[in-house]
Amino acid sequence: MYPPENLLLIAGSGKYPLLVVHSARAAGVRRIILVAFEGETSPELSRWVDEIYTVRVGRLSHLLSVARKSGACYAMAVGQIAPKNLFDLHLDMRALLLLARLRKRNAETLFGAVADELSHIGVELLPATTFLNNYLADEGLLAGPKIKLPVMEDLRFGYQIAKEISRLDIGQTVVVRKGTVLAVEAFEGTNASILRGGKLGIENATIVKVAKPNQDMRFDVPAIGLTTLECASSVRIRSIGIEAHCTLLLEKDRLIEYADLHSLSIYGLKAS
Repeated sequence: MYPPENLLLIAGSGKYPLLVVHSARAAGVRRIILVAFEGETSPELSRWVDEIYTVRVGRLSHLLSVARKSGACYAMAVGQIAPKNLFDLHLDMRALLLLARLRKRNAETLFGAVADELSHIGVELLPATTFLNNYLADEGLLAGPKIKLPVMEDLRFGYQIAKEISRLDIGQTVVVRKGTVLAVEAFEGTNASILRGGKLGIENATIVKVAKPNQDMRFDVPAIGLTTLECASSVRIRSIGIEAHCTLLLEKDRLIEYADLHSLSIYGLKAS
C-alpha cells in the first residue's frame, strides 16, 4: 500500500492540505485527486494536484460519487471548515440519512460515519498524519526561551484542563495564567479563544492544546501554525504547550524561526 499510487485528498482550508500534498509527492504518490469545498479550500492547491472536483459541504452523495470516479483506494481528510459555515449547510438526502443514524452528533461521530461510507465503496481513509511524521511535535522545548518553573506549572495545569474539556468534546485548547483558566476553546475555534484568553491575562498567559482521549487520527488532528503564533504574540502570550507525538507543526521551520524571534516558547507535553 505505502505509498499509494493514487490519493484522494479531501481538503478544507489552511496550510495543512498543501503540506500533505508536498509530503505525499515526496513519499512517492504519483496521482493526487483533490476534493475542494466551495469557499473553503485554497485555490493554491490546484497547482500541485492532478485532478480537482469541487463539492459543497453537506453534499455527501457528490463526495462519494467523486471518490468512486477517482479510482483511488486511499483518501485523507485534512484542513478545516469554518465554524460559521456549519450553520449554513444544505444537506443532501444521503447526508440527512447519515445524520439520522447517529445517536451522538459531533465532529468525531460525523467524520467517522463519512469514513464508513467511503469504506463501503472501497476507499480507506488514512490517518491525517500520513506522510507527516517529521512534522509531529517531540517532547520538551521545541522553540523559544527556556521554560521557567511557574510557566511549567501552568503548562501542566493547562494540560489537565485541556484533556478534560476535550474528553467532554468542548474543545482542545485552553488559556491559563497562574493556575487560573482564562479561556476554553469552544465553537469559535482555537485562534479566537487565544485572543480572548490573552486579553484577559493581560500578558504572559499560557496556551495548551491537546489531542482528544482516544483521538481518531484520521481527522481533527491537533495542529499549530504561524497564524496561531501570531495570535499569541498579538496578546503578549509567551508560552504554548502542545501534546507531543500527536500535534502537527505546520510550516515547521517558519514556526520555529518566528518563535525564536519573538521569544515565544513552544513546549511538547506528555501525560505524566
